Amino acid sequence: MTEVRIQALTKRYGHQTAVDGLTFDVPAGAVTAFLGPNGAGKTTTLRMLVGLARPSAGAALIDGRPFAELPNPRRAVGALLESGGFHPGRRGRDHLRILAGAARLPHARVDEVLDEVGLTEAGRRRVRGYSLGMRQRLGLAGALLGDPGLLVLDEPANGLDPAGMAWLRALLKRRAAAGHTVLVSSHVLAEVAQTADHVVIVHRGRLRYEGPAGGDLEHTFLTTTEATSAV
Repeated sequence: MTEVRIQALTKRYGHQTAVDGLTFDVPAGAVTAFLGPNGAGKTTTLRMLVGLARPSAGAALIDGRPFAELPNPRRAVGALLESGGFHPGRRGRDHLRILAGAARLPHARVDEVLDEVGLTEAGRRRVRGYSLGMRQRLGLAGALLGDPGLLVLDEPANGLDPAGMAWLRALLKRRAAAGHTVLVSSHVLAEVAQTADHVVIVHRGRLRYEGPAGGDLEHTFLTTTEATSAV
């Protein structure tokens, strides 16, 4: 099982502090919802966790190491932080083959993940013809290629219809039940309430709440964020 630990994590951009001494753990074998208002520091935190931004202080550790020090990072961590990055003229299957080759993964995984995300037929089409929801599924397929112990997803439900959201919910729960670690940022509280086992709420770059999911999530979110908005 993959352990994730955020320790006094801080990120400054000039005089602006986007993440301010953030500390929390992400339990293995569970879906952890990472919540906060727009601009709370969620995406910056996730970018530091997967090595796309360097902390100003503190650490984001995966099994006790920063992402850059993992021996096989693409196999250990699957990340979807945005739905872009696809060449519009490239077929979905070819996009995944390139990712698999770069990670030294067997090409057989391409068809497996296309089937898992429901894009078996669409994988033969060029990405320019994909809807936003299909691009999200393709991004998820890329994150799943290495069968990683940790999934890090930023707003993965964007563009998904109700059936797609139900499918995503089942996928995340299935990964967690198999012992994998799932960290997902979302602003859809009703969906989070049906999916998450653990909740972390941040506001203005600081931790406001951490604990098991349950109870009135909307009330917890509003009281922990609005109470600090006037400070």
